[in-house]
Amino acid sequence: MRYAYNTNGLTSHRLMDALPFLADCGYAGVALTLDVVHLDPFAPDAFAQAEKARARCDELGLGVVVETGARYLLDPRAKHEPTLVTASAEGRARRLAYLRLACDLADVLGAEAVSFWAGVPKPGVDRAEAWGWVVDGVRALVDSHGGRACSLAVEPEPGMLVEDCDGWARLAAEAPGISLALDTGHCVVAGRYEPHEAVRAFAPHLGTVAVEGMRRGVHDHLPLDEGDVDLPAVLRALRDVGHERLVTLELSRDGHRAHEMVPRAMATLRAAEAA
Repeated sequence: MRYAYNTNGLTSHRLMDALPFLADCGYAGVALTLDVVHLDPFAPDAFAQAEKARARCDELGLGVVVETGARYLLDPRAKHEPTLVTASAEGRARRLAYLRLACDLADVLGAEAVSFWAGVPKPGVDRAEAWGWVVDGVRALVDSHGGRACSLAVEPEPGMLVEDCDGWARLAAEAPGISLALDTGHCVVAGRYEPHEAVRAFAPHLGTVAVEGMRRGVHDHLPLDEGDVDLPAVLRALRDVGHERLVTLELSRDGHRAHEMVPRAMATLRAAEAA
């Protein structure tokens, strides 16, 4: 398995300090969350920063997945807003423009996937109308950036309009050209698949995969050795289906103890592989 660590769990580290730290701990990649802390996509020198990061990753032998789920990147006063299901057409256009920018930066970074999600419809928004918005937005992104080396991977998120693997399958049928960003922890929160079952059922469509600990029914990212996810079963399934892309770890609330969590997570992964 090729493992990557998400930079949203390294928010007290400079990116250029985080990269060698990950490599020294045995990671094969980085899940780079574009954000004000690490590679702000709206900075005037964003593409120069991306080139510098790409060069450093090449030196260290690190692959890249680009993550687009920063909390306040587009609106400093509203978490994750605007989205592809925001009632405002201008807001949806801003999200789409950002996703296109992320894809352009991913090309510079040599990323194997760009992960993104649909968003949460606000109260009063008709869900059928919101579904049309997300389909239109994803189709527009595929039209402009599909067919490249970098996979466009939609991540089902509990509570969002596309919240589980079946929701992803419906979207993929209406907006061809996307892959699945499968967060295996989310499977114990929403949907009808156990994490290892989702890996096997959707193996041909996996653009990127994430692992972490999570308790059943509770969307809270935990260390790998906590919660209800059967990690050895997930890794066994990934091995059985021949998954070769990065497997990422997201501990976005543990940046304050990243010096402990980064090596601890790798030790847990290796122990789970052996099991």
